[in-house]
Amino acid sequence: MNEPLNNDHSSPVLRRGIDYIGVGVGALIVDENGRLFLSRRGIKAKNERGLWEFPGGSVEFGEKLADALRREICEEYGVEIQVGELLDVVDHILPDEGQHWVSPTFICTITSGEARILEPDKCAEIGWFAPDQMPEGLTVTTRISLEHYRRRIKPER
Repeated sequence: MNEPLNNDHSSPVLRRGIDYIGVGVGALIVDENGRLFLSRRGIKAKNERGLWEFPGGSVEFGEKLADALRREICEEYGVEIQVGELLDVVDHILPDEGQHWVSPTFICTITSGEARILEPDKCAEIGWFAPDQMPEGLTVTTRISLEHYRRRIKPER
């Protein structure tokens, strides 16, 4: 058997998002000017490398969604966030990459610190963008969540 094994060498290691559905939580971070924080996925990102996203990460077993989101944003960008209202939950299915995730996205604000890249292999670039001036090349979940957010701030009449 050529599968990786757990430390006890008795069973294969299962990979979230690949061997079973993973949960990845995202932060749609809004600043005082209404701009949205995006990060561009780096060369060692789990999927959708090179695309822009609302940042976040995987939820660990036993971890609450908001706690996972605060942890991931602090680890990757060095800022503390306030996790607000749930914006949406997206089926993040990537057939070409053989991955399946469920991704809740929360509307957030930075409460302390200034965002910087702390994991350059996972994140190639960061920036603030107006909701109607987003860069090209957004991840699947970011495209969907952005549309939901735009409808929320400018409801259709």
